[in-house]
Amino acid sequence: MRFLRIALIIVTALLAVAATASVLRHELGAGEPSAEISEAMAAPAAPTVIDRVKAGERGLDLAVHSPALGRTASVRVLLPAGWRPGSGPWPVLYLLHGCCRSDHASWAEEGGAERLTAGAPMIVVMPEGGRVGFYSDWLEGPAWETFHVRELVPLIEREFGAGPRRAVAGFSMGGLGAVGYAARHPGLFQAVAAYSGVLDTTGDRASVRALVGRNGEDPAGLWGGLSSHHRVWQEHNPAELAVRLRGVTVYVSCGDGEPGPLDPPGATADYEGAMLAQARAFARRARAGGARLTTDFYGPGTHTWPYWERALGRSLPLLRAAIGA
Repeated sequence: MRFLRIALIIVTALLAVAATASVLRHELGAGEPSAEISEAMAAPAAPTVIDRVKAGERGLDLAVHSPALGRTASVRVLLPAGWRPGSGPWPVLYLLHGCCRSDHASWAEEGGAERLTAGAPMIVVMPEGGRVGFYSDWLEGPAWETFHVRELVPLIEREFGAGPRRAVAGFSMGGLGAVGYAARHPGLFQAVAAYSGVLDTTGDRASVRALVGRNGEDPAGLWGGLSSHHRVWQEHNPAELAVRLRGVTVYVSCGDGEPGPLDPPGATADYEGAMLAQARAFARRARAGGARLTTDFYGPGTHTWPYWERALGRSLPLLRAAIGA
């Protein structure tokens, strides 16, 4: 009985404190948290630019701390002529790099992006995507998609006056990323281009897993096993996602792997031909799904930079028109 009396006293005291706090909140006009405060409390931490260094004639290399990645990532931004703080809104082209030896600077330093986009009234953004990040939130590992889509897009708007008109393009692994981002986030991008893209991951899953493993990562950490995580693989397979691109401007280019006009003397055939088979399968599904599709299957040409630079130049008028640049 003594225990019950003590418990009753404690409960009564707690109820009195709660009632008093409620009265005080009412008298002070606090009430319940506002919708804005509730949203801010629930919102994840925002990315921050912790350093910026001039790169080239109109470029900046940003060091961006990403909560999604848990570290700092590199991003190169090319600003258009006439840009100044507070100007905009500017259309934006995101350029995604390939795997292994490519990084955020590759499009500018090897792919001619600064020269090709000179004079275009748009911002060009080239983010780091990991050696084998595959532009995805890994099941166990980095959250590249969250970094690019949820963090970087708003950051570019906030820091540089970017607007809602966006295109995304990439080569090889970056082609997979470009298509995946456009398909999984309807309305975010008005145009997408894939140059020699990895466009059928379930059809070539062994190569994807081998590539991840050769670069020191756990293949199961990416999308899991094909049988145990079949839907995850489907959600990251451009060939499956092609039907979601209805109304989107889509450009797909690829060679056949045989040495072509942009290859040096003595060049040999490579695996570009495998990319061509994937590109053709993707194109059929994209066209059937209602995408505004343009293809350039140009015959001889290897999986190398001269062809991706040429592809960017050929596709730019289409991409610029789609975003009003």
